[in-house]
Amino acid sequence: MRGAAYSMEVLRPGSVEEAVAAFGRRPEAIPLAGGTDFMVAWNAGLENDQTILDLSALRDWKRIRKRSNGLGIGALASHWSVQNHELIQKQFPLLVQACRTIGGRQIQVRGTLGGNIANASPAADTFPPLAIYEAVVHTISPRGRRALPLLEVFTGVKETSLEPAELIESIEIAFLTPRPARQLFRKVGTRAASAISKTVAAGLLWLKRDGTIRELRFALGSMAPTVRRLRAVEAFVAGRKATRKVLQEAGHLLEEDVSPIDDLRSTAAYRLAVSRNLLCWFLNPDYRPAAKSLLSLCGTIKPKIRGVSIEQMKKAYSSPTQK
Repeated sequence: MRGAAYSMEVLRPGSVEEAVAAFGRRPEAIPLAGGTDFMVAWNAGLENDQTILDLSALRDWKRIRKRSNGLGIGALASHWSVQNHELIQKQFPLLVQACRTIGGRQIQVRGTLGGNIANASPAADTFPPLAIYEAVVHTISPRGRRALPLLEVFTGVKETSLEPAELIESIEIAFLTPRPARQLFRKVGTRAASAISKTVAAGLLWLKRDGTIRELRFALGSMAPTVRRLRAVEAFVAGRKATRKVLQEAGHLLEEDVSPIDDLRSTAAYRLAVSRNLLCWFLNPDYRPAAKSLLSLCGTIKPKIRGVSIEQMKKAYSSPTQK
């Protein structure tokens, strides 16, 4: 059965106060932000007979505000408005890059940052940048307001710690002081656009004058039920230089914080290999993976690809990520 609009009850609050009160009365309602995920389910008839809380009239939640020590991004700010905001481009370029990889232009214009977080997909492109920027999610409900570190919002695949009748109000990101020496965002997918990631990475690196690592923040998406900071790696590399031995150990420690799976998009082995290479290359741009690991990676590819030799595969994967 296809989506039947007549079967649904739509609540359309005109203010934040009305939205909170309506959700308090009808906590079973589905909050509707940009609707990019909801409409897919609705079209398949999966949302018939539901109550919808349409938040589109809450204009205040679409704003992006500069604060004394950072930015407050309204939950209804679209990916398009985020990526085109001048201060975000300057201060949080990884979030800009992530928003540019989400679907096509239509999805970017409709989809919202708050809706992205509430949907809690482990493959969400914005989550690794938000994780390393240590974003804080502000919520509101009839019980009052809460501030949650981003990583505390997610409890599983499309599951969150949001309480009944609780709405995401804004996302707060503090300015980085001092600025990092290097920053990274990389999405690895089947295509360069309009594809769900096989793995998606974001990193920040601070160095001392002698090249010793002062601080690393590194996060991966599509590698576990929720976005993951590589805490074991971050702790290990602090105070060390990115030698090949350190990189090798960091690559092994990566597995402590992730649990990739085989699925329709990729394999666990491929995800691990590419994520290790991304991490090591970020720590040391001169890094190249060892031939042994390349052969191991190529061995996980089913021999159905015609006209591609092992040597060609080795060459293709000699850079830290997919081409």
